[in-house]
Amino acid sequence: MDDRAEVREFLMSRRARLSPAQAGIPAGANRRVPGLRRAEVAVLAGVSVEYYAKLERGAIGGASASVLDAVADALQLDDTERAHLFDLARAVDGIPTSGRLRRRRTAGNPATRPSLHWALDAFTDGIAVVRNTRADLVAANALGRAFYADMYGEGGRTPNFARFQFLDPASRDFYPDWDRFAEMCVAIMRAEAGRDPHDRELQELVGELSTRSDVFRRLWGSHDVRTHGAGTKRFHHRVVGDLTLAYEEFAITAEPGHVLLVYTAEPGSPSAERLRLLSSWAADRQSPEHAGPAEG
Repeated sequence: MDDRAEVREFLMSRRARLSPAQAGIPAGANRRVPGLRRAEVAVLAGVSVEYYAKLERGAIGGASASVLDAVADALQLDDTERAHLFDLARAVDGIPTSGRLRRRRTAGNPATRPSLHWALDAFTDGIAVVRNTRADLVAANALGRAFYADMYGEGGRTPNFARFQFLDPASRDFYPDWDRFAEMCVAIMRAEAGRDPHDRELQELVGELSTRSDVFRRLWGSHDVRTHGAGTKRFHHRVVGDLTLAYEEFAITAEPGHVLLVYTAEPGSPSAERLRLLSSWAADRQSPEHAGPAEG
């Protein structure tokens, strides 16, 4: 990734989406650009027009935290976008970002650590999965494997949320709000790329998806970023039907860069009953009578 180009395109995209009315300034006449002009952002940030133009060209190296904060305020960046701007600035400066530091501290593959699987299997009433910075589904409890059954079975390849979202037609049925999920998926990947712009495997994934999916390529070019956090999502599972699930995301401190994602249903709701049915279906699949012939 070209660090300076990432800065330029991110700042231009944030400026283009902010109207004069939103910024609280007169629109004036004969506007030829969407959103704010560079000069208007400069005034709002309290810097010279020349200096802001330099920043927007990607020459952000050496910019102080106070200047970056002023630019973030002028562009009305949210917390995730503000953190992304700082990550991009550190990358231009050649300072290891938070993502690169945490990758260096990661030892081995968390999917091979038994205690992680014991912890996941302790979740019996909900879906528990672990993903890494490249959207790989690296571990799951039994209910999680049943829930994401369509993501498994790719010839031994690690299941990947982004590949499933953009390259597998089954995702259109699984995600009733497919467009919203697509935007979230790409924005989370964008934020991860900002934290570690030199992650070769993430770059290869972005390249693959950009080549094979027009939707991914368009969304990647929007430079939107977000964190997952918590919320509610709708799904349609081919076995149990429609589900509305709450999700919570937790950082795994023993495995920097990995997160635990837990989905649960409101107690007593139809979705809770369908999760129980899915759990029974998963147990049946693992029972001896459904297992293949024993190897001799």
